[in-house]
Amino acid sequence: MTAPAPPASGVAVPKVPRWQSLLRSVSLAKDPIAVISATMARYGDTVQLYIGGMQKSILTQDPGLMQHILQKNHRNYAKSQFTQGFSRYVGHGLLTNEGADWLRQRRLIQPGFHRQRVAGLTGLMQEIVADTLAPLTARAQASGGAVTIQTHELMTQLTFRVIARSVFSTNFSDAELDRVAGLITEIQAFYTGTIRQPYLKPWHQLSGRFRYHDQLTADLRALLGGYIAQRRAANDAPGAPAPPDDLLQMLLDVRYEDTGEPMTPDQVLDEALILLIAGHETSANALTWLSYLLAHHPAEAEAIRAETAAVLASRPPEKAADRFAFEELPRLSRALHAVQEAMRLFPPAWMVDRVALADDDYQGMHIPKGTLFSLYIYGLHHAPKHWEQPASFRPARFAPAPGSMGPPAYLPFGGGPRLCIGMQFALTEMQLVTLELLRQFRVEWVDGQPPVATQPLITLRPRGDFQVRLRLR
Repeated sequence: MTAPAPPASGVAVPKVPRWQSLLRSVSLAKDPIAVISATMARYGDTVQLYIGGMQKSILTQDPGLMQHILQKNHRNYAKSQFTQGFSRYVGHGLLTNEGADWLRQRRLIQPGFHRQRVAGLTGLMQEIVADTLAPLTARAQASGGAVTIQTHELMTQLTFRVIARSVFSTNFSDAELDRVAGLITEIQAFYTGTIRQPYLKPWHQLSGRFRYHDQLTADLRALLGGYIAQRRAANDAPGAPAPPDDLLQMLLDVRYEDTGEPMTPDQVLDEALILLIAGHETSANALTWLSYLLAHHPAEAEAIRAETAAVLASRPPEKAADRFAFEELPRLSRALHAVQEAMRLFPPAWMVDRVALADDDYQGMHIPKGTLFSLYIYGLHHAPKHWEQPASFRPARFAPAPGSMGPPAYLPFGGGPRLCIGMQFALTEMQLVTLELLRQFRVEWVDGQPPVATQPLITLRPRGDFQVRLRLR
């Protein structure tokens, strides 16, 4: 996979020597964002380095180059061995699949995430939010009007329930939820470690670490496979009622246009696993970071609450307490802007990889076949040349305004044809959670906690958890 250096006649890309990359590999494993951001500050928006001191890569936060790779010439760029290697643990679903097989699957699954289907899920989303917040309301009422919660734990529980009901039409037990969340975290942490410190792979092999995590994967697939088997059996039972209209049933029912055949059992399991992982993890992390930001910016939370109150006041009296309709959400834009700003500051997909399938050129930079790119979305989202006061939480920057920012400087869901299939689902879910949370509670920071650090695995989550206080309004 190592590509030759660009020819002298092309635009020169700054280079970090291999020995420096190797020396920084331990620091990179501990705090990748700090190390990468310092590298970009020193060398500029595009730099050649060696991941873990071994794999040559072009690291970039240049929005034009990112757009070239993800959109304008996307057919020449595939996901690299790093993403494809993750298929060892999550299968060959939309996240890890490539080429014609990916496109075939995407076209098959896309209808499950059309706007109309998401609109039909808003009631379910709000029901789950209400059920999840109800015990917290009761605890707060019994404790002087406030309750302290572990933020990431709560948001993981909530978003997992939403996607589990949307995919499987069932609630996982608390024990199953904890087990699945723990398996996903442990597998992610191990896999990202093998990328950042590849020289440790022989030790992982000898010590049985690969076998151990393969077994975790088998446990995860067995748990989900059990739910799928139950659905197949229920569908095939004599006199069975109509099956639930959920995403799992869609996966079982769809047929390929060219053959008329259904997906194989392994394909169904792979896609269900990806939907479950990606469908809760991105939203859980974004809502966790948003809670952190709102706790530190109460004026922004109050602006959302005031807009919500105004919309509710405009309803007929008999509907004042009803749930939000999908059609009302554009009038409740402050919550969406807060979500978007949280995903700018803490993009769940903070880094994306691609590899060139053939020689290419970008603004005088020659790109040989096999060149590995690491697209640093976190850096793009924090670049002062694209964002005014980039470190500040300013949701109003996402309010509609004339003109545009030029090259895309905002990529929380990726870009181009591989734009996240669940983007509308996730944004709707997070907007609804924010609206209901702030309608019921004030979100307050709990003093005395250590600084909250990032943990950039495949997604960007907090290192450990932190507390916020939910105070009844």
